[in-house]
Amino acid sequence: MRSGSPHARAGQVIGLLGGSFDPPHEGHAHITRAALQRFGLDRVWWLVSPGNPLKTHGPAPIADRMAAARALMDHPRVDVTDIELRTGTRYTAETLEALIRLYPVVRFVWLMGADNLAQFHRWERWRWIMETVPVGVLARPGERISARMSVAARIYGASRLKGQRARLLGRAEAPAWAFQNLPMRDVSSSAIRASGGWAAPG
Repeated sequence: MRSGSPHARAGQVIGLLGGSFDPPHEGHAHITRAALQRFGLDRVWWLVSPGNPLKTHGPAPIADRMAAARALMDHPRVDVTDIELRTGTRYTAETLEALIRLYPVVRFVWLMGADNLAQFHRWERWRWIMETVPVGVLARPGERISARMSVAARIYGASRLKGQRARLLGRAEAPAWAFQNLPMRDVSSSAIRASGGWAAPG
């Protein structure tokens, strides 16, 4: 394992929250705390990406985004990592493959907002993702109905863990997913950038 990669113990259940975090904000922190509580996770790793393949304009320098993320998410069970930069992966499926190789005795859960579930079927190898790791979905403002009616939700409807069973997600065998409604913070990275509110540390 390369130097700088987060530490994990055998058998731990680790939630993975990927994104550009450009900038990180309280909404990211909010869903992270909820995921720890609701999905039976031991830890959450923020995967700060070098760049989003679906976006034409690059984000702020990764060192600035990492510093901002660590300043915001100061939590004993959360690690902020640039492991995608270290592994050279860009797409979620590639990143998961690399993590499973690096941490063969760890259980991973992919975390996403409900807005991502709504268009998940457009992701590279999205069915492989669903059938390889459990997926925890956290509702964001205005996206609950579209997420529940999404292609992925319909195809994998029988694999959903409802209600209190969502706490079993971390130990479930894929395909398995859970959807949790939250009183969400209506804030986004794009809105912060548009308002001029993103000043990278240093």
